[in-house]
Amino acid sequence: MGFEQESCDRLMKAMWGKRSQMQQAMSRDSKGEPFIIRELAVKGTQTPTQLAAALKATSGRVSTLLAALEKKGQIRREIDPKDRRIVHVSLTEAGHERAERQREDMREAVCWIFSQMGERRTREFVDLTEEFATYMTLCIPGRPRPTAEEVKQAFAQSETGDAQ
Repeated sequence: MGFEQESCDRLMKAMWGKRSQMQQAMSRDSKGEPFIIRELAVKGTQTPTQLAAALKATSGRVSTLLAALEKKGQIRREIDPKDRRIVHVSLTEAGHERAERQREDMREAVCWIFSQMGERRTREFVDLTEEFATYMTLCIPGRPRPTAEEVKQAFAQSETGDAQ
């Protein structure tokens, strides 16, 4: 077994074999109300169809989530005056506050982890994670591996901050 396979196995074991409480909470949050709140905070007003596509959930599931969030006063649903078949979903002030709280809770948790790792190791980790993420934008399972030129272009774009 080469270093690549060994490293891949170690990474998978570390990420999935040792599921931390933070990972479990993030996984739970990616399926429900926190996801909807985060999606609206980042992208702004959406339709239920757009939210269902982003969440990879059924319209029924999204409808249930929206009803719960509306009851809590965190979202509002408004019918489009030009096309009454379209509903726009947006955050209320309470929803924006929840989004900020979610973001700050995550930031505090990650900053604590970084404080434990120390500055040098944290900077190395972030640099390597950025590099890994760039490769991940190119390498899709079941498809041909990217060419040297595609890799070079992706890293040039990541250095300038351009979206692909």
